[in-house]
Amino acid sequence: MTALSPTVSFHDGGTIPQVGLGVWKASQEEATTAVREALAAGYRHIDTAAIYENEEGVGAGLRDAGLPREDVFVTTKVWNRAQGFASTKEAARTSLERLGLDYVDLLLIHWPVAKADRYVDTWKAMIELREEGLVRAIGVSNFTPATLERLIEETGEAPVLNQIEVHPYLQQEAMRGVNAAHGALTEAWSPLGQSRVLTDPAIEAIAAKHGKTAAQVVIRWHVQLGNVVIPKSVTPARIVSNIDVFDFALDIEDMAAIAALDRGERFGPDPETFGRVE
Repeated sequence: MTALSPTVSFHDGGTIPQVGLGVWKASQEEATTAVREALAAGYRHIDTAAIYENEEGVGAGLRDAGLPREDVFVTTKVWNRAQGFASTKEAARTSLERLGLDYVDLLLIHWPVAKADRYVDTWKAMIELREEGLVRAIGVSNFTPATLERLIEETGEAPVLNQIEVHPYLQQEAMRGVNAAHGALTEAWSPLGQSRVLTDPAIEAIAAKHGKTAAQVVIRWHVQLGNVVIPKSVTPARIVSNIDVFDFALDIEDMAAIAALDRGERFGPDPETFGRVE
């Protein structure tokens, strides 16, 4: 099947498919099946991470799909304990070995872990990895205004993307604005609010209006905001459904109704305080 998702552009001239598959919490076997199913359904963007412990499974799914390497956008992330200049380089090469790839399209710093104060050195290593051709683009995840601004000030290099928790209950308008001011795309993790927003009456009403699922409505909301979005599923029917969001549009009233749901509710860790390194 041909690719279904449109792409959006990075400030460095590269592009990324706007809708991708996330594989957080998927086992190796589940990741293999999910990636294979997603690529057959028209996805061309897969998001994993070293800490997910499923990079080998993702790589197997990529091989099973049999698509040309350049047709699939693959993201992975440097985990907190691997931060630092030399250890970041080692971690990136280890991820490539697990994935069975010569390069990844996007490498992210998974969390800033500001108290450890190694994210600037990590970023410098990632710049070199890009220059060496092992990664095509570099970005960050869970960065705050302060950590993002310091990274840019000390290196002169802005991330192409900041992956943060965004869903209708945590819309992150201010942080999305900071990202945009630095030329960084916003990518939404837990874009469905770990499924908790899907039973909200406002979302259900919009879904009924358009003859779509609640998940499709929320993913479409992300798309119309300009977010890159990586809904996670290991269920083939949901994988197919989650990318079927390009044949309808939310109107002004729909977007306003979802905007009214924002209540600043996090379901994941707060990047201001999260410091796990094990």
